[in-house]
Amino acid sequence: MASSADIATEIIVTGSPGSTCGELRVGNLRFPCALGRTGVSAKKREGDGSTPLGTFPLRELRYRQDRVQAPATALPLIPISPMDGWCDAPEDPAYNRPVRLPYPASAETMWREDHLYDLVVVLGHNDSPVVPYAGSAVFFHLAREERGELQPTEGCVALRLDDMLSVLALCGTETRMRIEKA
Repeated sequence: MASSADIATEIIVTGSPGSTCGELRVGNLRFPCALGRTGVSAKKREGDGSTPLGTFPLRELRYRQDRVQAPATALPLIPISPMDGWCDAPEDPAYNRPVRLPYPASAETMWREDHLYDLVVVLGHNDSPVVPYAGSAVFFHLAREERGELQPTEGCVALRLDDMLSVLALCGTETRMRIEKA
């Protein structure tokens, strides 16, 4: 794990409205990243497929301990279980919060068959306070790749596994992700 002097204060993600790929920079490192299926937007809404513009704290790293070892990072680590979900029902009191499955309202499953959430950082988007319909489950997670191309997310920022591990090693609770227009 990096010493406190090595912890990055900022991760910068740049993208264009309508573009599903961007660039993530932290220190001297630069990586291609996947963005939402509709690119970046200043007016994130539930289900719009956009990655929100703004600056967001990195709250915690959730991980599938049955698939990956806890990575080197100064972020709080939370193992994911098959009962973990994330409420995406805008009118539910638990909107944009973790929930236990099965949950009576709509909730995303965190224990996925694919590998996208093997490592997933919860971003502090729309969580203090939570505003109904302003977007939920905006995460920093692993990318889906087809024929060497990063595939769009539903509004998150995503990296290849090796790139994610490099970035996580530089992250702590003081690290912020700034998402801006290219």
